[in-house]
Amino acid sequence: MSGWCRALSVPVEEDLLPLSALLHRHGLPHRVIEEGGRQVLLVQGQDNAEQVSQLYERWRAGELEITLRKAPAASRPPRARFDWRTAPVMLGLIAASVGVFLLVYVFGYAQVLAALTFPHIMPRDGQPLAASIDGQYWRLVTPAFLHFGWLHIAFNCLWLWELGRRVERVIGHVNTLLLCLVIALVCNVSQFVYSGTILFGGMSGVVYGLLGFAWIAALLQPRWSAMRPMQAVLVVMLGWLLVCMVGLVEALGFGRIANAAHLAGLLSGIALGALFGLVARLGDDSRPDAQV
Repeated sequence: MSGWCRALSVPVEEDLLPLSALLHRHGLPHRVIEEGGRQVLLVQGQDNAEQVSQLYERWRAGELEITLRKAPAASRPPRARFDWRTAPVMLGLIAASVGVFLLVYVFGYAQVLAALTFPHIMPRDGQPLAASIDGQYWRLVTPAFLHFGWLHIAFNCLWLWELGRRVERVIGHVNTLLLCLVIALVCNVSQFVYSGTILFGGMSGVVYGLLGFAWIAALLQPRWSAMRPMQAVLVVMLGWLLVCMVGLVEALGFGRIANAAHLAGLLSGIALGALFGLVARLGDDSRPDAQV
């Protein structure tokens, strides 16, 4: 923190946003950190520290009136707009899932199903694992595009759009695509290891991964609050995960549930959300002009 001088130390509940705006207008780079339960305002150089202290005293005495600029009101709420360009990755995943579903379960192309199921990994003694996959590495990911009923694909696509488009708008298209691929890989491998079968699929694991990612990343990085899931969404989805894991859904005759994929998706999403959030937060803290 070389070159930075302590200018102020005030209680954490005091709002320094107006003062920060004033310092920016005066061209005074500054940053605010929390130390010992108090806000500490740092500036570069002792002369600047004294100037900030004087401005603060005048502001507190009512000698300076600071008006914060308000952002112009949007003509339409952002949620009212449907612009595919804001979430092309999510639309692509949904379109691919629907396309595969139609090919396999409507038009009966069984060869598509065979090409997209998880590889039956059975390495022999001395045989490398890669050889048992036979170069078909895409099959480690593609089970996510397989769905086994209209309700299955409908609910997965709805949740994929609801959660994924928010994530994509915040972290970008490339990061979102890589995030979904990694989560799908973790989900599929986990489900295969747990169940031993290759006939499973669905975007549910990716959906739970996006839920965990958005939840934790937004908690760690306040700038990403736009993708934070609503409390009701968290309660419903985590409650459904629990209901599925205790076997109630299968007992009612709704078919087998890929619980390992769901849980692995949630946990991998939480881990990746923590990684992304902490990296972004550290990046903000390293900026010399970080604001309140």
